[in-house]
Amino acid sequence: MTFENIIAGLCPPVVLTAFDAGQKILEIYGQEDFEVQIKEDKSPLTAADRAANALIMQRLQALWDLPVISEEAKEIPYETRSQWTTFWLVDPLDGTKEFIKRNGEFTVNIALIHQGKPVFGVVFAPVPGTLYVGATGQGAYKAILNTHFASRDDLADKLHNPETSFQRLPLPKNKDGRTETRIVASRSHCNVETQDYIDRLQETRGPVKLVSIGSSLKLCLLAEGSADVYPRLAPTMNWDIGAAQAILEATGGKLLTWVEHEPISYNQPSLVNPFFVAYAHDWE
Repeated sequence: MTFENIIAGLCPPVVLTAFDAGQKILEIYGQEDFEVQIKEDKSPLTAADRAANALIMQRLQALWDLPVISEEAKEIPYETRSQWTTFWLVDPLDGTKEFIKRNGEFTVNIALIHQGKPVFGVVFAPVPGTLYVGATGQGAYKAILNTHFASRDDLADKLHNPETSFQRLPLPKNKDGRTETRIVASRSHCNVETQDYIDRLQETRGPVKLVSIGSSLKLCLLAEGSADVYPRLAPTMNWDIGAAQAILEATGGKLLTWVEHEPISYNQPSLVNPFFVAYAHDWE
């Protein structure tokens, strides 16, 4: 059995795991009030992060005997994880700030990392019910609850033949005569360096349009062809981008380091990503 066949077999249970974690998150999101803790790195943590993480960890460990790196799990020494060739990379709730603001722009993220690269990724946005999934050499798809699937059971059925049920990414281009460059920016993070990059792009490529959205949905917009470029000139972690990068690259897009213009190598001594720029499949 090839590695591609293994990934194809993993796709349905991992997608359903992300979907179920999303439902756990929505249970807490629907409460009038929820507790917010502040972690040592000054980032927020809610009961939704913990509930989603517990479900995902249990499911993944039962599915395949692989180690897991998760934002909300205990830190693992590099001496241990440096021995890992293949592992799961999880952000159970990316966009906790968006969750707290109740703007719906948060996601569940599960990636499979193999030899330092994301080769399979699932991103699920619980509020709109939007699912993205992609794998190296197998393409990427988008599906929306109540549009492409009616329920969890319907999703489970259609995952075995996504080509006929879901939207293949990138989406067909809208021939509207658009000439501006669509730049993705973060609602929670925008700094001087990013603004300088946007200004330079405007000077060299003409009109630009800023698209602001939270969490890993930024990379998903590139994957679906709804945006062109995403400069991230601020700190992120491996788990923030792994799943969405796999989806983006399955469409022919790229994510390269800011300075060296090289792919990011995952699971280094530090799990902090270098600054990067991500590009849609048709960027020239």
